[in-house]
Amino acid sequence: MISVILPDGSKREFSSPPTLQQVAEAIGSRLANEAVAGRVNNSSDLVDLRTEVSDGDRVEIVTLKDSRANEVLRHSAAHIMAEAVQSLWPEVKVTIGPVIENGFYYDFDSERKFTPEDLLLIEQKMEEIIRKNEIFTRSQISSAKAAQLFEGMGERFKVEIIRDLNSESVTLYHQGKWFDLCRGPHVQRASQIKAIKLLSIAGAYWRGDESKGQLQRIYGTAFTNKKDLELYLERIEEAKRRDHRRLGKDLGLFYFHPYAPGSPFFTGKGTIIYRELQGYIRELYRRVGYQEVISPQIFDVDLYHRSGHYENYRENMYFVNIDERDFSIKPMNCPGHCLLFDSERRSYRDLPFRMADFGRLHRHERSGVLHGLTRVRTFCQDDAHIFCRKDQLQGEIESFVKLLQEVYEKLGMSNYRVFLSTRPEKRIGSDEVWDFSENALKEALIRLGMPFEINAGDGAFYGPKLDVMFVDALDRGWQLGTLQCDFNMPERFELKYVGEDNQAHQPVMLHRAILGSLERFIGVYMEHCGGRLPTWLSPVQVEVLTITDHQKSYALGLVDTLKEVGVRAHLDDRNEKLGFKVREAQIQKVPYIVIVGDKEVQNSTLSVRLKGGNVIQGLGYQQVVDAILLDIGERRLEGPTEIFNNINQEEDD
Repeated sequence: MISVILPDGSKREFSSPPTLQQVAEAIGSRLANEAVAGRVNNSSDLVDLRTEVSDGDRVEIVTLKDSRANEVLRHSAAHIMAEAVQSLWPEVKVTIGPVIENGFYYDFDSERKFTPEDLLLIEQKMEEIIRKNEIFTRSQISSAKAAQLFEGMGERFKVEIIRDLNSESVTLYHQGKWFDLCRGPHVQRASQIKAIKLLSIAGAYWRGDESKGQLQRIYGTAFTNKKDLELYLERIEEAKRRDHRRLGKDLGLFYFHPYAPGSPFFTGKGTIIYRELQGYIRELYRRVGYQEVISPQIFDVDLYHRSGHYENYRENMYFVNIDERDFSIKPMNCPGHCLLFDSERRSYRDLPFRMADFGRLHRHERSGVLHGLTRVRTFCQDDAHIFCRKDQLQGEIESFVKLLQEVYEKLGMSNYRVFLSTRPEKRIGSDEVWDFSENALKEALIRLGMPFEINAGDGAFYGPKLDVMFVDALDRGWQLGTLQCDFNMPERFELKYVGEDNQAHQPVMLHRAILGSLERFIGVYMEHCGGRLPTWLSPVQVEVLTITDHQKSYALGLVDTLKEVGVRAHLDDRNEKLGFKVREAQIQKVPYIVIVGDKEVQNSTLSVRLKGGNVIQGLGYQQVVDAILLDIGERRLEGPTEIFNNINQEEDD
């Protein structure tokens, strides 16, 4: 007898090795009807219900009620989409159709240019296929036979995949007469896909290679119920409203030009945000003991051979030949910082040596992945490197994590996850060094009581790292801060310090950033806040509005006073209706809208309109100035509402 163990510890016995579907049927017909996938022996990977299990296996059945079911539904929906496309346009060839976060896509080779109207046709055909309730079945055939089969169909991309797999056999999934090369898992029948939506069309290259012909990619999503789909679509619309590219244009913050692809121009307003963030980080640097340095923009390529970047990163670097020497525009600061560390004799008393650099970096990103500020070719990081002794390593890791927590709390970014990214396949250094580095990062997180997840194989080529994944207001993850533990680069640069024993020792190097790329951070933060920045970051902090020309002199005095104490104030004295001027200031996301009318001039008072739309009248001139300065000085998140409500409360008392 074959015995399998269920999640509650109970067992089911079978006369021969059962499939997961047979296990579900043995438990009950209701479970079997709702089942879409399973897990075996607590693996995190979902497997197909058609998977056969062995004696003693622990099994879990995943049903439509489980959020993990969406992954399987989306994989199957991608196949149904491909079937729908080829039903409508038989000449179209299919390539790959994977599941991605919150959805799926399929890449098609088609002479026809797909349009938004085509998406509606494809959706209708998908609904038709789902109503037929086609059964998904799996078969395994030899690779040779599969290649011959797809070649006869003219599906050259499938033939290439099969040959590259270099395996004796492959798996096919069928729904009705349509089939595709696939590992699964898939639903049992099409009707289990309850809600679908095709979202957009984009260009793509076969296997990301721009030298190969461009394909057309159709994105879609699927859910176990229509309510979840509607909520997701609402979130997409909100994401469009918060898109930093739209906000950047509307607020006049940054600009792109075809002469400089992937390289943003920051306007005067945008530069204020940039400099305020740098200023905040600089204050922290002074407090915790970082030296800010400036390093060159162009280095001889030999530097990057020595650091290992040329062999491991050259496809992302820019090169130039000067005086018959090969140079590279700086893609990262760390090799240059190694040279700076090595420029003087260092003692153990000098460590930890913390070096920060806001220098510009340039990386060659493919044009297809450029995306506003979040994927650019030139940027600046709040980049720093710490050179320390081994006995200082834990303390420096913990200090960095605490500093990051402080910054994220100040910015209202309390929702984030930490990943420990371990050794990649392509790396330098011995396993012993990697063991020590990974354990050092893990131990520091445990000591801090900080939850973390392992991201296996995603470390830098020179060392493991902590990646901080910020989760924004729309529940999207963004990798921002990072800490990388590196023994290899100090070894390559032969970095030394004189120890207490008067002998030469090699330091440990920590690569770290809190915000990461400032360009990327600004894009992410704008979307998180919907463009409504804290007062201290806002390009215009106070908009002073007059009702008529009679108040201009009084309003000018207020603007001048605010500017003298460092507040970014602007006067709108146009001959427009007050409501129009208020709306424009709100569109520009100005934190303080100060209204000056005859009553305010007569009583030497001010009226302030807050974020929520409340207008507080009769405030003293100095009260307003002091409150604004307190808000900015303390870098508050919700300063205006809190401060002015307190003033009102004091007056009521």
